[in-house]
Amino acid sequence: MNTIRLTTAQALVRWLIAQRTELQDGTEAPLFPAVFAIFGHGNVLGLGTALAEHRENLPVWRGHNEQGMALAAVGYAKATQRRQVGVVTTSIGPGALNLVTAAGVAHANRLPLLLLPGDTFTSRAPDPVLQQVESFGDPGSTVNDAFRPVSRYFDRIIRPEQLLASLPQVARVLTDPAEVGPVVLALPQDVQAEAFDFPTALFEPVLHRLPRPRPDRVALASAARILTTAQRPLLVLGGGVRYSGATATAVDFAQRHGIPMVETTAGRTLVPHDHPLHAGPLGITGSFSANALAAQADVVLAVGTRLQDFTTASWTVFHADARLVALNAARFDAVKHGAVALVADAEEGLRELTEALRDWRSPQDWSDQAARERARWDAHIDRLRAETEGRPTYAQVVGVVNEQSGPDDYVMTASGGLPGELIGGWRGTGESTMDVEYGFSCMGYELAGAWGAAMARRISRPTGVVTTLLGDGSYLMANSELFSAAFAGHGFVAVVCDNDGYAVIARLQEGQGGLAFNNMYADCRSAGDGRIRTDFAAHAASLGAAVFDTGAGGGLTEFAEVYRAARAAAVDRPAVVVVRTHPSSWTEAGAWWEVGVPQNADLPEILAARQRLDQAKAEQVRYLRS
Repeated sequence: MNTIRLTTAQALVRWLIAQRTELQDGTEAPLFPAVFAIFGHGNVLGLGTALAEHRENLPVWRGHNEQGMALAAVGYAKATQRRQVGVVTTSIGPGALNLVTAAGVAHANRLPLLLLPGDTFTSRAPDPVLQQVESFGDPGSTVNDAFRPVSRYFDRIIRPEQLLASLPQVARVLTDPAEVGPVVLALPQDVQAEAFDFPTALFEPVLHRLPRPRPDRVALASAARILTTAQRPLLVLGGGVRYSGATATAVDFAQRHGIPMVETTAGRTLVPHDHPLHAGPLGITGSFSANALAAQADVVLAVGTRLQDFTTASWTVFHADARLVALNAARFDAVKHGAVALVADAEEGLRELTEALRDWRSPQDWSDQAARERARWDAHIDRLRAETEGRPTYAQVVGVVNEQSGPDDYVMTASGGLPGELIGGWRGTGESTMDVEYGFSCMGYELAGAWGAAMARRISRPTGVVTTLLGDGSYLMANSELFSAAFAGHGFVAVVCDNDGYAVIARLQEGQGGLAFNNMYADCRSAGDGRIRTDFAAHAASLGAAVFDTGAGGGLTEFAEVYRAARAAAVDRPAVVVVRTHPSSWTEAGAWWEVGVPQNADLPEILAARQRLDQAKAEQVRYLRS
């Protein structure tokens, strides 16, 4: 056996470089295209030295907040349809713990992410070292054990040769659509520097292709029997369709069998907006067009979705007697809610299901209903987008961005009120051109994720523009990677909608009978004179961004003008557009969402809201029991 003597860190870096991936267009690329790094005493001499030795083959980008750069890695993975994986390294202690939130984002959204936090010495000779949190009853425990609940795969490398067993599992989890999620390799700093005679075969190039499991024949026949009994079938398209590259197959399936299509959050922009079978996005942040069809459907075929509560309106959006068939690569998701499970890759599953259905089609009147309902929704959105006096609404801002965007562009958001506006109001201009992080709804993802997306799409869509929309609250939550992107030379447009506070949570609070409290600036404990406000334009400029400000009295026309200018400027650095938006205008999809309204409160409005909740839950219980 041929061997080469390397440190643990050197071996890990060489292995990263050797891993290749097949993109959706069939071309080959690095599985690990970039490393995001903040060095500290737990990783700078071990992994840092190894990365420096291979800087030409594995780009390393300097971050400025550990959570932010890990969110950038998540955004990179989403923009490449999970075919490429960002790597993140930090020191032990606070640097490592700052990654936990990003691991939660990747876990909730089923996105690949490789985290390499430093760890304390395995020898324990210098204990306690700087940044070590000592567990009184478990000396082997470190802060990195906090990753276990939010990791798909966790390992602590305490001997160099452990890489031989662990690295194949790392690659498996990061490239398996059923298991995909964050992987954490905790790297004690003494072990990073230890040498071992590694077999050279470990560093030979490996090409990872998407596995495409085919459905079980019995399950396939059962699903086909259920569908052929349907008079009002509905096809729900989720993120799994996107990651499988199965969009064309899904649309062809719908056309062959006359089945209306609706999209989940992760499935948005899969279907051309004006397709006659497209009924719109489903759920609370979706459209009343899709929700109307869901309420009537007798069979629901859900492909590549875990059907979370915003999609299902807390399990009240579907008819109580509807049969559910779930086609999913992950059995964990396919068996939920009593579904008939069809465990398979989305593309292979739909192809074989088409063959099983043969010439069956749903009634023409039902097929035609999709276009009729979506036309009603489109007219509603047109009214919301129409120019009015005063501050622009979120719907109007989204409308302007939508009108100026093309099929190579990419739009993003994550938290607050903008996901509802973008999911419900956007009209797709190209396939897979939207990233709404609403699995974890992480404030701060908007800027960091856009950095990663811009980095990825500069290669795949060099003429396209990445636009991220965020509120003032998200900007203040995490903005350091705006400087990282400017410093690295990666351009995108960030539209900062300033509405004076956490407006969407204020909406939830007051909409359930609560008093305005601690959300909008006017309702918070403060100096009381209103002078303390963030100058977002000045702040963004100080971080290296090009800045375009509509001004305190700027309306929709002014926003359209500055957004157009920002698109032209976002070439090698972020361009930030600041717009003052209306604090209480929202797009409503006409769906219910279960929230925890108190059973006992001083305010009669809250008690009334609780009574409405109890009444609504009766419909939910009826569905779950059926």
